[in-house]
Amino acid sequence: MSEAPDHWIPGSPKQDSTAMQHVDAPMARRILLQRQQLADNPRTAIDRDGLLDLIERLGFVQIDSISTVERAHHMILFARNNTYRPEMLQRLLERDRSLFENWTHDASVIPSRFFPYWRRRFLRDRPAILGRWRKWREAGFEQQFDDVLRHVQDNGPVKARDMAPGGRPAGGWWDWHPSKTALEFHWRTGALSVCHREGFEKVYDLTERVMQAEHLSAPPEEEAFIDWACRSALQRLGIATTGEIAGFWGIISPAEARVWSESAAGTEFPRVMVGSVLDQRPRTALADPAVLDQTPDDIALPPRLRVLSPFDPLIRDRKRCQRLFGFDYRIEIFTPAEKRQYGYYVFPLLEGDRLVGRIDMKRQTDADALVVRKLWWEPGVRASAGRDARLEAELDRIRRFVKVGSVRYADDWRT
Repeated sequence: MSEAPDHWIPGSPKQDSTAMQHVDAPMARRILLQRQQLADNPRTAIDRDGLLDLIERLGFVQIDSISTVERAHHMILFARNNTYRPEMLQRLLERDRSLFENWTHDASVIPSRFFPYWRRRFLRDRPAILGRWRKWREAGFEQQFDDVLRHVQDNGPVKARDMAPGGRPAGGWWDWHPSKTALEFHWRTGALSVCHREGFEKVYDLTERVMQAEHLSAPPEEEAFIDWACRSALQRLGIATTGEIAGFWGIISPAEARVWSESAAGTEFPRVMVGSVLDQRPRTALADPAVLDQTPDDIALPPRLRVLSPFDPLIRDRKRCQRLFGFDYRIEIFTPAEKRQYGYYVFPLLEGDRLVGRIDMKRQTDADALVVRKLWWEPGVRASAGRDARLEAELDRIRRFVKVGSVRYADDWRT
């Protein structure tokens, strides 16, 4: 039996049918960048329909409250299209109802046409969520669930602070008052939905009053649910291990993804060996057949340098990020200041198909400036006039996006 070479690249002559095809790390990361919508021209004008299409192709956009420069969901979308503006997303969520908020691996904005699959997830997750929360809430807290749901039904949209003792806002999850716990439980299990936000505070209402009727169809059966979760994840990743398939949405288990990959449905997708830029053995993965007809030249990447959110889906799987890009990234917001390697909230820098550095910066509205505090280039990445110019251009784009007048640099911003 002939053996596939260590670094087979899609588009090269076909291998013996008994040999597993190999995809090297540079090609695998170009495929990932393409499927994560980072190969598109970021200057192409986008409208609401285009934004909805972008989010559907991504699958979801993670939400986070930290706004050191701008909140994560806005940074994720702006990195892909520089004509994006936050009010577009707000309209899709709060007026058109083309998107909804719920949980993937974390709180996210999700296309509403996927809502029936979340109805299946709600049924699956309800016992586990209730079991976890019983461990940290006082006995009898579940009595609030029916009362809170009835209150929303009778009185309309509510915020957690509306139902807190004395109107005080809730702190972290450990400090949730019983009504806040009930609101979150009903949101995580489907009876309530987020109808809008005030500031960044969720406002809840009955799901049937928030979601359009066309998205309230019955949930699919288990087999169809798992098949959709796996297929749609692989479509958005291009090439993925079963663990990566399961982790994409965070709605099925790795064991379910493995069983699916061995089923008739899973065997529609060829198995390949994926290389690494590290000293690691190639990994077995499934591939969307369409990627195996591509060559590196088929995936043209914008040459510009781009700032990514720390919650960007490209880097969310830290192990995959290391294997394909050689980029070791951690968010250090929960790391004590004296133990941080870089900083509280540091942004990765993408240039072409490489993660070339990271930057610590902050929007300071009182100074009307985007303030750059520190810049680190990755080992082997050289500072140059061209790279400096690309960085300046990106920082100016972000400055305009967050509506401040200038970019300022700390005295020791270059490491």
